[in-house]
Parts: sequence; structure tokens; C-alpha cells
Amino acid sequence: MSLDPLLKGAAIGLSIAAPVGPIGVLCIRRTLSDGVATGFAAGLGAATADAAYGCVAAFGLTSVSDLLSRYQGPMQLFGGAFLCYLGLRALVGRPPAGEATTRPASGAAVYGTTLLLTLSNPATLISFTMVFAALGVGGSPSYAAAARLVAGVFAGSALWWLILSSASGLARKRLKPAWIRAVSGVSGCILIAFGILALSRL
Repeated sequence: MSLDPLLKGAAIGLSIAAPVGPIGVLCIRRTLSDGVATGFAAGLGAATADAAYGCVAAFGLTSVSDLLSRYQGPMQLFGGAFLCYLGLRALVGRPPAGEATTRPASGAAVYGTTLLLTLSNPATLISFTMVFAALGVGGSPSYAAAARLVAGVFAGSALWWLILSSASGLARKRLKPAWIRAVSGVSGCILIAFGILALSRL
């Protein structure tokens, strides 16, 4: 008996979202500074982008795939520069010693930030295409099955970000403000490093 496309998609979404990268660093940083809801909002932006790329792969939208490949360079340039900008903001905008946070970030703004960052990395589409091909899914003539697959990708990715933000939220309750400030600085350096790495690949 074959596994339901929804469950397949959830497993794929979870496995692609789980490796720690710049979005994971952003999710942890936002949770520590602004709370679980804001950190989860960051993750949902990435989950939405994962679902969008999963949709391209699942429905076999080759025209969209070709367009993304054509503009991969400019998209990667934007993503790398944006990561460097976010890293610098994390360093410059750290709260003063003894304070845990500055004004909390807007959940909508955080969601949009991670959505744009994830969409600016067309390599995510390649990951979905390869995984779908290896598992014999995607490009399905059945629109219902493809839709369930994409819904599963979103659910699996969102589940990972819920786990990560919840775990970071538990750590937030135990960390002193000075430690949260230090983590903000370290995360800024990590984001800048990811940005430079992305730019170096152009």
C-alpha cells in the first residue's frame, strides 16, 4: 500500500526544513528576542516558500522552473546581500546590556523577510525536484494528489519551525538578558557569514 501524498509531502517538507541554515538562525534569534509567536512567524515564511517551490516541482511547472533558473544569479545576489544586511542589523541593533529586547518586531514583517529570503534561493527548488524524483512523486497528472503533496510539504515544514521556535522559547525563559544579547551578536555574525558565502557562489 503506497503512502498517502499528504504524508509523503509532510516527510519531505520536514526533512528539507530541518537542516540548520540562515532561516533557522533567524527563527532562533527572533524567538529569543521577541517570543515564540514571532519566531514561528519567521518559520511560516520559510514554510510558505517551501510550499511554493514544492508546487512548482509537484505540478511540473517547467516554465516557472526555467524562469527561476534564468534569474538565479540576481536572486542569489539579493539573498546574499539581504542576509548581510540582517546580520549587520542584528549586530548594530542589539539591546543595551541588561535589557533583553528592543521594540518587538512585527510578525508580518518577520514572515515577509523569511519568505523573501527562502524564495531568493532557487536551490530549494532543485532539492524538491531531486527528492520528488527519487521517491517517484511530483509532476503527477493527478492534480488532487499533487495538491495533497504540496499541502503536506507546508505542514511538514511548519511543524519543524513550530518545534524549533518552541524549543527556543523554552531556552528564552532560562537565559539571562546578557546571554540573549550575546546570542543576538553571534547570530548576526552567522547571518553575515551565510550572506558572504551566498555572494561568493555567484
